[in-house]
Amino acid sequence: MKLYMVPAAPNPTKVMLYIAEKTAAGTEMGIEQVLVNALKNEQKSEDHLARNPFGSLPVLEVADNEYIVESLAIIEYLEECFPQPAMWGNGTRERIRARELERIADLRVLLQIGRYAHATKSPIGLPPNPGVAAQAKQALPVAFQYLENVLADGRALLLGDRVSVADCTLQAALQFMRFAKFDLIGDYPHLTRWDAAYRQRAAAQAVLKF
Repeated sequence: MKLYMVPAAPNPTKVMLYIAEKTAAGTEMGIEQVLVNALKNEQKSEDHLARNPFGSLPVLEVADNEYIVESLAIIEYLEECFPQPAMWGNGTRERIRARELERIADLRVLLQIGRYAHATKSPIGLPPNPGVAAQAKQALPVAFQYLENVLADGRALLLGDRVSVADCTLQAALQFMRFAKFDLIGDYPHLTRWDAAYRQRAAAQAVLKF
């Protein structure tokens, strides 16, 4: 299998962190990671559009001319192929909680950080849009406070003592925040603590650039 990706971009990063967490736990997945440089618009090349007509990243090549083009679907596929350790948790309640936290991290944090970054200091050259930036920034405190409350008991990870896909997604979002050179979590001490601790994990050290 091949994962077409670009470092620091949030959706590729969450898949790369997921793979790195599995690898650190002893699961060899045998996935080749192939750089598609979005800063040079390589995602719009004929070769990449043949893999993914949306021109987005990441893309997982699972067989000749067979591709998965959405990050969460890639993780779901890999979790089916490599079920241990379980990155969605064990038991119904833990799995549902992990999925709930992942969706919050993705839709209410990562999406809004992406909107804010591209509306202020877009790494791909989009023009500034103060209105979009203000809307995104206004939406983030509710999500940050929710995660702050989850982490308020001192837990190391979002599920408690085991890493999950939710941690990968949240860290991917916060790396993109650092990449765009702004900080929106300084008022949330438990979230700030989680961020600093997660960045010391072997998986984070292998993947994160910022």
